[in-house]
Amino acid sequence: MPDNKESVRQLLADLHAQRVATMDPKALQINIDQRQLLVRSVNRGRFVKTGDVLTPFELEEVNGATLTLDTLLEHGPAVLIFFRFAGCPACNIALPYYQRQLAPGLKKLGATLVAVSPQVPERLVDIKVRHNFDFHVASDLGNALGRRLGILYTFDQASQQASVASGKPIGEVTGTGTWELPMPTVLVIDRQRTVRFVDVAPDWLVRTEAEPILAAVEALQVEQRQPALAS
Repeated sequence: MPDNKESVRQLLADLHAQRVATMDPKALQINIDQRQLLVRSVNRGRFVKTGDVLTPFELEEVNGATLTLDTLLEHGPAVLIFFRFAGCPACNIALPYYQRQLAPGLKKLGATLVAVSPQVPERLVDIKVRHNFDFHVASDLGNALGRRLGILYTFDQASQQASVASGKPIGEVTGTGTWELPMPTVLVIDRQRTVRFVDVAPDWLVRTEAEPILAAVEALQVEQRQPALAS
């Protein structure tokens, strides 16, 4: 089980506190306003839901392998964690947290973990190498899966202007050429392709703790054992 003393939400709250103390106030306010706008205005009815059955999809692992839904489910359930891009500060806190607190438990439970971003593989590989992740990191090319799941958002005007002024428009950073990114999302998918757990965070400084993800996968194991016990 994970160390319950470590919370990804607290780690990200600490990041925000550091930004308040050190970041240019105007730049920080643009960041805050975009996150608050998403929380207020996002259409949650578009989000993928528990009980949805997923149709086949493909992701491109940063090492060049193609990950299909069927291959991810070959030996057990799959856990998909959508994140923004390799240079995202919050993602560089959240994904190492999942490496410490989630990945070992999922491995014991026979589940496959994949971190997913629309960033092109040759740029996305950096975050896997830098943190030495032992789980898959894969590109959702063209945001194809994120769009199907209803979890994409578009930079607001102020954020677009700030991104251009920085000299690093997000479409150039990701290699997608667009202003779209996925909202941080966790999916647990069973071997019948059914979504058994989903959590979408319009505010990218809010991420899912490890415990409910592990609990959802553990519940699948209990269900699988019940028919055997009944017989």
